[in-house]
Amino acid sequence: MSAEPRINDRIRVPEVRLVGPNGEQVGIVSIGDALKLAQESDLDLVEVAATARPPVCKLMDYGKFKYESAMKAREARRNQAYTIIKEIKLRPKIDPHDYETKKGHVVRFLKAGDKVKVTIMFRGREQSRPELGFRLLQRLAEDVTELGFVESQPKQDGRNMIMVIGPHKKKAEAKAEKAAAKARRDEDSVEGQAPVEDEVAAPQE
Repeated sequence: MSAEPRINDRIRVPEVRLVGPNGEQVGIVSIGDALKLAQESDLDLVEVAATARPPVCKLMDYGKFKYESAMKAREARRNQAYTIIKEIKLRPKIDPHDYETKKGHVVRFLKAGDKVKVTIMFRGREQSRPELGFRLLQRLAEDVTELGFVESQPKQDGRNMIMVIGPHKKKAEAKAEKAAAKARRDEDSVEGQAPVEDEVAAPQE
């Protein structure tokens, strides 16, 4: 079945509930009168609610409507941002410097609007101390609480423990903020440049 609405002569019902081009209610009219009004207004008669009794039709410029709808759909697709899941791997007995480095990655990912899958890798006897991994994950979640929230609580998966942190900001918001910040930097850069005056050669004697 076609998703396109029926228009003009393809509308085969005896009467319709007619809506004017500006949304005004005209009322129930015969299909002949509706088509005549459309022709006089140089507009199309478009069936907008086929299942209503009688069907609802609207007077509009269907070509313009289709074009604007296609443009809006394209703009929506362009602005749509897909959340990416980044992964960070830690060891239960990570040293402070490495922890800060890994935390920095998590912060960067969350600021960009991405989810972060944090994996604690246990080796050997470490597997008998899952509380070490749990405490580390809790610490990380608390350290980045301003940027993200625990979307999936820590859970054991074989020799690993996994937790997922989701960003407070949506991907599209993060992209918009990044673009705005870049625009501000570019503006500041232009304003910071001193104007260069043209040198005028002295007249020769």
